Amino acid sequence: MPLIVLGLSHRSSPVTVRERFAFAEADIPAALQKLRDTGAVQEAVIISTCNRVEIYAATDLPERQGAEHLRRFLLDHHQYHQPLGDEIYSHTGVETLEHLFRVASGLDSMVLGETEILGQLKKAYETALEHKHTGRRLNKAFQKAFNVAKQIRTETNIQRGSVSVGSIAVELAEKLFSSLRDHPIMVVGAGDTGEKTARALVSRGAGSIVFCNRSYERAAELARELGGRAVRFEDWAGEFSGIDILISSTSAPHYILDRSRLEALMKPRKNRPILLVDIAVPRDIDPAVNFLENVYLYNIDDLQEMAADSLRQRQKEIVRCEAIIREKARSLNLASPEGQVRANANLPANA
Repeated sequence: MPLIVLGLSHRSSPVTVRERFAFAEADIPAALQKLRDTGAVQEAVIISTCNRVEIYAATDLPERQGAEHLRRFLLDHHQYHQPLGDEIYSHTGVETLEHLFRVASGLDSMVLGETEILGQLKKAYETALEHKHTGRRLNKAFQKAFNVAKQIRTETNIQRGSVSVGSIAVELAEKLFSSLRDHPIMVVGAGDTGEKTARALVSRGAGSIVFCNRSYERAAELARELGGRAVRFEDWAGEFSGIDILISSTSAPHYILDRSRLEALMKPRKNRPILLVDIAVPRDIDPAVNFLENVYLYNIDDLQEMAADSLRQRQKEIVRCEAIIREKARSLNLASPEGQVRANANLPANA
């Protein structure tokens, strides 16, 4: 039964394309069921983050036919009818395992070696497992991926000094404002990315942070822990005139801030600049706001260049990491009968 991965990432496509294929977290179980109901896929995991959307599947179809089935499912599910080429990639067999191990270890991330993706991958796997969409092959593959990520973290320096997307956003704010202590900040969205961003802000000396989330209790919890202040989601615009920086990472399926609304919000500011950092996918902020005076908008793709310095610092560790990944993927090659025998012989039940 071939293993296949198909998807898009920051390496293959811009955010304008990726956001069209993003899955809302609450919709993933139904999407997995829809995929398996086609009868072509026996096991599946879907991961959807700001930098990637990927489907991992075990299928009885020949590899090429299975990859094409996943491609059609992804396009049809999101009602995407425009031509696409290399924006969507796929891997089969042992290359699927190598890709999965690379993703889990942070080697395929925008910020080389970052650890946030491992938590996101675990959550995606747990969702599929909970709803009974995984079986022996994907269970072994993902459990091994988590072990490989741990081994790489402990045996190499790939994650030394690594940063998350949120901390890059904070670094950007520091470049534009010499001190975060004197510039009030609002963090919209208190999920995993929002929380990590807030913690990075606090570690860099931010003096005033307003937290806003659709669940007010979650915003209040973060505010208590990190020393900020929480406001209800419907009230965030009322705080706008008092902030200098807004970092947004909600899971809204549409813009929460468009040009016409921002124009009205800018008037009371009397030409005081505002930095908007949109690290959500789909995007939270209409790119058209960039045409407004004194508005500086950056999205997830804009942060990629800033990640380059972090990449160079850890580049030399990639060779060691890749050697570990190749060896572990081949020892767990579930795509062939020989690989299945090796996996069953060498892999502990809980590995």
